[in-house]
Amino acid sequence: MAEIDQGSVPRRRVDFWTSLSIVAVAGLLGILVLWRSAHHPRTDDAEIFANFIGMAPQVEGPIIELHVQDNQFVKKGDLLFVVDPRPYEYAYDKAISDQAALEGQIGDEGRRISAQVNGVSVAKAGIETAKADVAHFVAAEDQARAGVENAKQGVARVKAEWTYANDNLHRLEPLLEKQFVTADQVERARTSADSEEQALKQAESQLSVAQAELDSVKAQFLHATSAVEQSRAQHQQAQNSVLTLDPLVSQRGARASDVRNAKYNLDNCRVYSPFDARVTNLNISEGEYAHVGHQVFTLIDSRAWWALANFREGQLNHIRPGMHADVYLMSRPDERFLAVVDSIGFGVTPDADVVGRLADGLPDVQRTLNWVHLAARYPVRVRVINPPPDLFRVGETAVVTIRGR
Repeated sequence: MAEIDQGSVPRRRVDFWTSLSIVAVAGLLGILVLWRSAHHPRTDDAEIFANFIGMAPQVEGPIIELHVQDNQFVKKGDLLFVVDPRPYEYAYDKAISDQAALEGQIGDEGRRISAQVNGVSVAKAGIETAKADVAHFVAAEDQARAGVENAKQGVARVKAEWTYANDNLHRLEPLLEKQFVTADQVERARTSADSEEQALKQAESQLSVAQAELDSVKAQFLHATSAVEQSRAQHQQAQNSVLTLDPLVSQRGARASDVRNAKYNLDNCRVYSPFDARVTNLNISEGEYAHVGHQVFTLIDSRAWWALANFREGQLNHIRPGMHADVYLMSRPDERFLAVVDSIGFGVTPDADVVGRLADGLPDVQRTLNWVHLAARYPVRVRVINPPPDLFRVGETAVVTIRGR
């Protein structure tokens, strides 16, 4: 037999322990990698994105000024473009004019109503005056009636005295021829009869005057009564003709609203940037007709940037909102950006090969059997802390690593 090399045994032992050490180190490294990948998930299925809005005018018209270019950076409050403001200036001036005309009309109507109210007061005073006249003529009529009665009584008394004097004269005249009375007695009787006849005529004349005064008072009473009715009719007419300002005053709100709306449209002719942003998708120039609600270009909000990272569902147990993360861009693979987890997605579109197609009626489940089940991926929103304004771009490929709390 060949002699056994005495130096080969230690060498085999060294090789054995070396191989064992390598395997052990490899196992430890594998365990460390598995632990780190479980507790510090990492994915290269991520994209950079930011909020963006489509800039659409709120008024329509030709764009007469365009102050931005495609991919230009603008700050909050910068003027972007101007829509022709002339039609809206005219509308604003007309709204102000209509409002002023309404106020003038309200003032004119107020003065006219004040005059009508004064007319009502005058008509009411006329009623009271006519009523006082009626009361005065009622008293005057009573007085005139009393005067007529007194005149009648005076006529009756004087007529009785005249009758007595006249009868006495006729008795004495035959006795004068027989010398039973003297001529002087007859003459006195004739004078008395003549005097009573004149008194009777005067009393009858006074009765006629008193009757005429009564008739005049009656006529004046009727006139005063008709004046009362006329004054009442005028008062009623004046009351009916008094208008109210409510229909005009109620239009103030509408006119003020028209003014504010016209001012709002005029102000919207000049469009400003609502935040610090990057202009993109600009494909227009001055002279383009802007339509309400139709986007003319896009503004990317550069104040905040996110990485939308898709992690396997088994890794979500080790991800919580508020955890720190590292973001690497494919354009800057050697530069690390600090980030923080904002939120974790709770839904993705179901796989049609697994659950079928969700439609009306019964689910359409495909009769297939997949031996390998791929883990679903859920989006995790990671916000970049203090991102450089000129470096990040929407849709840029990124790598995200969750570092924990």
